[in-house]
Amino acid sequence: MASSNPAFSRNAAFGAPGATAGGKVLSDSDLQGMFNAPSAGSQDTDRMSYDDTIRKTVLSFALLLVTAAIGWLVTPVTMLPLIVGAIAGLVLGLVNAFKKEPSPPLILAYAAAQGLFVGGISVVFEQIYPGVVTQAVLATLVVVGVTLALFASGKIRASKKATKVFMIAMIGYGVFSLINFGMMVFGATDAAFGLRSATFMGIPLGLLIGVLAVIMAAYSLVLDFDFIQRGVNNRIPRKYGWTGAFGIMLTVVWLYVEMLRIFAIARE
Repeated sequence: MASSNPAFSRNAAFGAPGATAGGKVLSDSDLQGMFNAPSAGSQDTDRMSYDDTIRKTVLSFALLLVTAAIGWLVTPVTMLPLIVGAIAGLVLGLVNAFKKEPSPPLILAYAAAQGLFVGGISVVFEQIYPGVVTQAVLATLVVVGVTLALFASGKIRASKKATKVFMIAMIGYGVFSLINFGMMVFGATDAAFGLRSATFMGIPLGLLIGVLAVIMAAYSLVLDFDFIQRGVNNRIPRKYGWTGAFGIMLTVVWLYVEMLRIFAIARE
């Protein structure tokens, strides 16, 4: 029976036996071959997918780990990798954050710079507080794993209200960090961690701020996962998988540095 739906009736693929495609009559074997053919992937559709975003994220972290190893080995001899990585990472992070279109070379350059910084700062902390790097790595992996599991199960989701609170907290944290850095640079405080070394009710202020920073970093991961999920569902261009990779990398590095500082302050 002929279909009355024009969406089907005007398409030869939904026609009666002996349908044609490009002027060629399709046989039963042709139709079966089309049915058995694998579905189009992200490379065929040029749309964002979870698999493609994961590949981009893994590639970025692989490069970060390679340069982190370089920073770890070279920093005890010269602080140049740590300094270059910190400055280049800051500049490239801002450039990538404000670019409208993701740039794979710039994102990979950011990963390389952050690797130098992470490797350099890790070896410095490890020399002063032996064992702190292992603690920070394990704690970072736990937070990332738990956040991902909760997001995947639907237990936590990004919301407009929570995001507004997150942005306010981030501004406050950023202002505090700048003030603390300025006081340490200009000698207003000689404490190892500046204002973070001060105590509040017998508890180092750095631990309280560190816990807040970890919570903010965890929510930042939720925002990263939410972006990727919405991007895949909305079938946005495949290139934005790089944006997802950049966001996760930025958050994980921030989380790791906070963990390093928390465990180091706890040793004071």
